[in-house]
Amino acid sequence: MTKSKTKIELQLKKKTNPELTQTIILAKKNPKWLPIAGILSGPRKKRRNVNLYELEKQGSGILVVCGKILSDGEISKKLKVSALSFSDKAKKKLLKANCELKTILEEIKQNKDAKGVIILK
Repeated sequence: MTKSKTKIELQLKKKTNPELTQTIILAKKNPKWLPIAGILSGPRKKRRNVNLYELEKQGSGILVVCGKILSDGEISKKLKVSALSFSDKAKKKLLKANCELKTILEEIKQNKDAKGVIILK
């Protein structure tokens, strides 16, 4: 179940990271990205950090992680990954595997209809 825009707006007032607030505002404006805004506006400990071995198990499409990508594991296939942030080691491993990396903000701007998006919760 997604949060209401009013609830997201109230939680947004507590955020201090400018990139995070911009991402939430942009996601809130688009109904297809509203679940992402709901997750990002909540507490930080509710966001999911994902290791590379978990990404390896996923299928094709644009994988959106509402948290950080961590470097535990190896990646062998080419993926399109959007996340709030990436650890340095994870970024190196993903780039070595020719994966396409974007922040969630960039993905929302380029893919307004959320086509092919898989949200990892």
